[in-house]
Formats: sequence, C-alpha cells, structure tokens
Amino acid sequence: MTDLFTQAWHWFILGFILMILELFVGAWVCLTSGIAALSVGLLVWLFGLSILPATLLWLVLAAILTWLSIAYIRPKMRNRTTAGLGAGSIIGQTGMVIYAPTAAQIGKVRFSVPIFGADEWQCRSQYDLPLQIGERVVVVDVIGNELLVRAMQPQSLTQSN
Repeated sequence: MTDLFTQAWHWFILGFILMILELFVGAWVCLTSGIAALSVGLLVWLFGLSILPATLLWLVLAAILTWLSIAYIRPKMRNRTTAGLGAGSIIGQTGMVIYAPTAAQIGKVRFSVPIFGADEWQCRSQYDLPLQIGERVVVVDVIGNELLVRAMQPQSLTQSN
C-alpha cells in the first residue's frame, strides 16, 4: 500500500510541476497534461493502478483534454482587438478628441475599443484644422506613433463669415 501511495504522490508532483510550467511556457499542453497527471494520481491512490496502466491513462487523458481545450475553450479566448494587424486597419476608425491638437501641440483621441492594445492615441489634425474636445474624428493616416485625424463632418478649408 505504501508503494501505491508513493506512486500517487509522484503523479501529484508531476501534475503540479506541469501546471506551474504552464505559467512560464503558455502552452495548453502543459496545463492539460498537468490536469491529467493529477487525475491519474487520484486514480492510482484510490484504485491502486500499476505504472503501465497509469502511464497509458495519463497519455490518453492528456490527449483528450488537450483536444477539448483547443476545440472548445481556446476559440472563446481569442483577442478581439486589432493587435497584430497592419497600420491600414486603423485607418477609418472613429474616436473622440479628449485633448485638442493645435499646429504646435499634439492632441489625444480616445477609441471605444482598444486599437493595437491602447484606447488613447496621440493625434494631429489633418491640414491643422482646429478640433474641439469631445468632437468625433476619423483616422486618416498613421505617422509613427501618432494618428492623423479629421473631423467626422469635415470643415471646409475656406470658411465664409
């Protein structure tokens, strides 16, 4: 009985090591293999499985849990931001001015959905047209880390009084 208890603890230790390794590696296989090892450790402790059936059970459980996690859990965890896309994906996005840009100073625009991981970006006004705080703007271009924006209803270049 002591041998089975020792064997069960080996499975528990393996399971915890694999689950902790998941934090550093970020692979689903480590997590699912760790859960499978904990499950096998419990079955070894309760039913006294020998090493060969326990190892085979661990391999089968790890494969099944990995498949289930990839098929059902991972698709629900996809990142819904535009991170990883080209700069062209930001052109046409609309935001709100929270700090008005001037010809001499950079402004800030806020988006309702984060773009490339940030919801606030530095911006400049297209043609240096004045923008007001709270005004809705459209991204026209990306220049380095700044956005070139214009008002949603573009103002005419020549205003009549």
